[in-house]
Amino acid sequence: MTPTTRTASATISKLEEIVDRHLSEVDRTRSVAAEREQAMAVGDTRGFEAAIRDDESLSVIAEIKRRSPSQGDLNTDLVPSDLATSYAEGGAACLSVLTDHHYFGGSLRDLVEARQACRMPVLRKDFTVDVLDVYDARRTADAVLLIVGARDSAETRDLFQAAADVQVDALVEVHDESDLEEALTLGATLVGVNQRNLREMRLIEPDQYWAVKMAPHLPDHVVSVAMSGVRSADDARRLRNAGYDAILVGETLVRSPDPAAMVKALRVP
Repeated sequence: MTPTTRTASATISKLEEIVDRHLSEVDRTRSVAAEREQAMAVGDTRGFEAAIRDDESLSVIAEIKRRSPSQGDLNTDLVPSDLATSYAEGGAACLSVLTDHHYFGGSLRDLVEARQACRMPVLRKDFTVDVLDVYDARRTADAVLLIVGARDSAETRDLFQAAADVQVDALVEVHDESDLEEALTLGATLVGVNQRNLREMRLIEPDQYWAVKMAPHLPDHVVSVAMSGVRSADDARRLRNAGYDAILVGETLVRSPDPAAMVKALRVP
């Protein structure tokens, strides 16, 4: 996959800015065939989607995130292994680790350290723009994030197929009905509705109402995840009542003085 060509005068969104940066950082000297072989040589994943399906309560995908473009520094001095352990104690079903450095302050080291400290399946939370990113996720994590709209439809399909090829779960992130239609056309069975408008890096207000509005459009066979804007057990309960199987929570947890207790509170029946 090659970077998208834009005119110098074109106005781009925040998402496009981030994607363009990631595309410029792809190492084109790496052999796709060799990287695929290495990805396939890694042992079985821990089953990210299966962990959510097996959870009788609202699943919490607990995130490790140091900062964000919209909120700035969140917890820059966090210790990934300690936070992963706390999340596990609270009953989180899965872990999500930001590995983007420039915008989120994350790193692959954060991911590796957190995954080694727990038995939870782990999502590599990053902007997946190339098949090499998929292979990197397969070697180090149990799921990869694909954002509808980050690449064009054909490129997103190629990334989704690459994930299936190397047997890594793909959390397909959408924002609106058009995105959801594209995700379902791909055959996605794990879909996250992001209440944050990535094109502008802002939350829809009031936060949870956007995911609630989107909930009726999600087919029963899809594992549904509400992403962003969850701040309390009441928020979690509202999303559970709307039909969501899981919530992905970052800022609330990394800022909490007791992450384990917060995870437990969010796991509403």
